[in-house]
Amino acid sequence: MQASIGQPMQLAQAYQHCLDTARNHYENFPTASKLLRAELRPAVAAIYAFARHADDLADEGNAPASMRLKQLDAWETLLERCEQDPAIDHAVFMALGDAIRTRQLPVEELYNLLIAFRMDVTLHAYGSLDELKFYCRHSANPVGRLMLALHGVNSAEANRYSDLICTALQLINFWQDFSIDLPNGRCYIPGDWLAAEQLTADQLLAGQVDNKQFRPVFLHAIAATRAMLKEGVPLLAMLPMRLRLQIAATLHGGLTMLDRLQASEQPLSQRITLGKSDWKQLILPIIADSLLPSRAAERSRHDT
Repeated sequence: MQASIGQPMQLAQAYQHCLDTARNHYENFPTASKLLRAELRPAVAAIYAFARHADDLADEGNAPASMRLKQLDAWETLLERCEQDPAIDHAVFMALGDAIRTRQLPVEELYNLLIAFRMDVTLHAYGSLDELKFYCRHSANPVGRLMLALHGVNSAEANRYSDLICTALQLINFWQDFSIDLPNGRCYIPGDWLAAEQLTADQLLAGQVDNKQFRPVFLHAIAATRAMLKEGVPLLAMLPMRLRLQIAATLHGGLTMLDRLQASEQPLSQRITLGKSDWKQLILPIIADSLLPSRAAERSRHDT
């Protein structure tokens, strides 16, 4: 575990706190992945702990929106301080500040995450795909860019392909979670997609749309997301092998999830997940794409 300055034991304890947070929570964020190089895991855990707590501030409990926004403002103030203050008296920010300095992390992506968490508090529907992409630019894409930076991958082209993959994964999560989000007053299907079928977000939120009415919109969402995910496949060839394996697994898992969602007859009430048998069937394709990333990219272009 790398420590740059300050009291080593205190910094080590801060990183351990972040690693414990990562190990005790589940989300689509590769904090505990065995494919990560061991020396990178503490930095990834610090990023995760920062995002996990901010997400809780935005979503958990019954505090009013005004209070949640003030708490996120305070969290941002700590982020500003940790960049310059290695002795900051907060485990998450002591570790995160060290990771920013030692790993040359693009700190603007951490601020982008906070923009998304504020949007979670104040916005609950989106009028167009462009609006939804703006949200994803701040909620999902920063994670990919931070992971690339940790691995020394900094090209604009790699960031563009990473953004496509991360946005697509965020959309898949939305299409997976209608049965959770709609009862909680959140509608992530773009309003103009609904309008094309003479539907509205208000109707969807009120439970006035059945699965048959919703299906044309849903199939459009699946097709658009699949095209976006496949467009990001060329990223594989730009990555070191261990990260390439991880992203190949992510791509195949995402495409398989889209197949499962497309086959679902009740996406508004049924949450689809992948099981161990699904992942076992993906092992060989994942390895093949990791060993031959250029072939994976060529196949993806032909399939799109």
